[in-house]
Amino acid sequence: MIKKIFELIESAKKVLIITHVNPDGDTLGSACALKSYIGEKADILLQVSKGKSYPEIYSFMPYLNEAKTLENVENIYDTVICVDVASVDRIVENAREIFNNAKVTINIDHHKTNRGFADYNHILGGISSTGEVLYEMFEVQKKEITLEMANSIYVAILTDTGCFKYETVTPRTLEIAAKLAKIGVDTASIARKCYDLKSKAMVMFQAYCVTNAKLICNDKIAYTLVKTKDMEKFGAKDEHTEGICEVLRSMKPVELAFVLKEAGNNSTKVSMRSKEKDVTEIAKKFNGGGHIRAAGCTIKKPVDEALICLLEEAKKHI
Repeated sequence: MIKKIFELIESAKKVLIITHVNPDGDTLGSACALKSYIGEKADILLQVSKGKSYPEIYSFMPYLNEAKTLENVENIYDTVICVDVASVDRIVENAREIFNNAKVTINIDHHKTNRGFADYNHILGGISSTGEVLYEMFEVQKKEITLEMANSIYVAILTDTGCFKYETVTPRTLEIAAKLAKIGVDTASIARKCYDLKSKAMVMFQAYCVTNAKLICNDKIAYTLVKTKDMEKFGAKDEHTEGICEVLRSMKPVELAFVLKEAGNNSTKVSMRSKEKDVTEIAKKFNGGGHIRAAGCTIKKPVDEALICLLEEAKKHI
């Protein structure tokens, strides 16, 4: 399958690389690495709507400032590659139309819940990151990994492993990181850019959300609600909710942590984290998915009603 995917990329006339909605370091890093390899005939599509963008901390990465958005992307691509996109539901609006009209669709991912929605699927469920999957693809096909590609892959792996602290990290993951460092990646510099340059608005908003968190079931479950009025009060962006769930989970008694965010149209976006439990079992109840210790879903109810439904299900797992 890997050989076939590279053959399809090489024979393509115009390639669109699609990141998932609410892009993170893994999908962005993987997209940038792939764009760097493919060259001018490839474009990156950030699935963001008017007035929104990718997280500012990743502004140092190549190609993102010139990436297409849902407002300006055209249906001109014969080949579409999705990176770190767990399901076809994570392709939205006119991007879905472009995906459906493409002659060739390719899906490269690491989510265990990914059932393979493209014509050609290379999915290694449980691997640390799509960045690691992509590195292995380049190595198997003996493709040169340039410094630009290496930097992007390192961002993908670093951020999706939480700085190499999650259980998805294997000796192979660390070996790949070492190989990327040998290519010339400045690992300390990238870590600073990804984790130590948060805006004041982000820090203050996250502190507010954590302070207002609730703990129930003998402190086994922690959750916080993110409402639009609070985001407006702090001048917070969507990306500023990233990391809150991990802070809640870090409290010693907590087993399950949730962040519920108002998403408009009477719907609620939910981020889930756990220490031991498989949160995909909870996410799947609401047509979501992800990883054993980190998953998410969207509940088509206002945030307060969504909370009731979520906690009812979560309590079954404590």
